Formats: sequence, structure tokens, C-alpha cells
Amino acid sequence: MQAGWKLRVAVNLSAVQLRQPDFAALVERILDDSRLVASALELEVTESVFLDPSKVAIARTLHQVAEMGVHLAIDDFGTGYSSLAYLKHLPFDRIKIDRSFVRDIGAEGSADAIVKAIIALGRSLGKSVTAEGVETERQLAFLRKSTCDEVQGYLLARPTSVSEIERAFRLELTH
Repeated sequence: MQAGWKLRVAVNLSAVQLRQPDFAALVERILDDSRLVASALELEVTESVFLDPSKVAIARTLHQVAEMGVHLAIDDFGTGYSSLAYLKHLPFDRIKIDRSFVRDIGAEGSADAIVKAIIALGRSLGKSVTAEGVETERQLAFLRKSTCDEVQGYLLARPTSVSEIERAFRLELTH
């Protein structure tokens, strides 16, 4: 990509969507129609989808999508339904640390310890780790020191329109 930008389109999914028997074929059609490279797409699922009675079918769908080269992220990690078996048996590329842990960095020692543990777990499993909800310089400094791969949150950018993103890229490409 020009100017060194490496973009990823992340889409949140629900259990209802993943239960659709033709979901993998739908993703493939969307990739073809949009001309998006599979590796530029990341599908995010929360741990709660594995409480669904169709979790075996959901797991099969996730494997089919991953075989296309689409990246998978487990979102809001650590918020109640955590199972290390998901990380072991499913093709997740990324772990996204829930903002509730990030929010308490520096305020609660247990939050610091949990965030560090999730980062270490991700590293040991060869998965990227993203911290959600970064809003302060203190949180960002802690995450940098802890070697978190990526961060997202209001400290870095607020939600914005497509036209604003396009404008920012045009400016960057002209400089």
C-alpha cells in the first residue's frame, strides 16, 4: 500500500451470523465483490459466541474463514466466558484485551497484572495482542512497557467518518 499504510478492516460478528450455514461463502463473495485482500479483513468475535448451542458449527465456520486468509480476533477477552481452549483450538490471530482492564491500569494492581498476563499469554501462543479503550498517556506508557502489540482508543483517535479518513490519507500521501 502507498505511503507505508497497512490497513485492516475489522468487523464484529454475532453468533447468529456465524450460525449461517453459508457464512464462509458469503465472506468469500464479499471479498471478491469488494476486491479486498483476505488478509486485510479481520473478523472479531466475543467469547460469548461460544455459549451458543451451535458452537461446533461456529468453530467450523471460523476455521473455513481462516483458511481463506481472513484474520480472526477474540474481542473483549477476559470478560466472563474466557476459556483457554478457544485460544488453543480455534484459529484466532489476535487477542483484544477488554477496555475494563485497560481502564484500571495504574489504579488497581490486579488490572496491571491481568493485562500483563494476557499480553504474555498472547506472546507465548504467537498471537497479536491489542488493548482496547486506551484513553490516557499513563495507560499507553504501561502498554508500551508491557510490549503490547497494538492499542486503540480515544487517546489515539475518535470515531470518524469515511470522508475524514479519506481526507487524512490524501494529506499523508501528498507530503
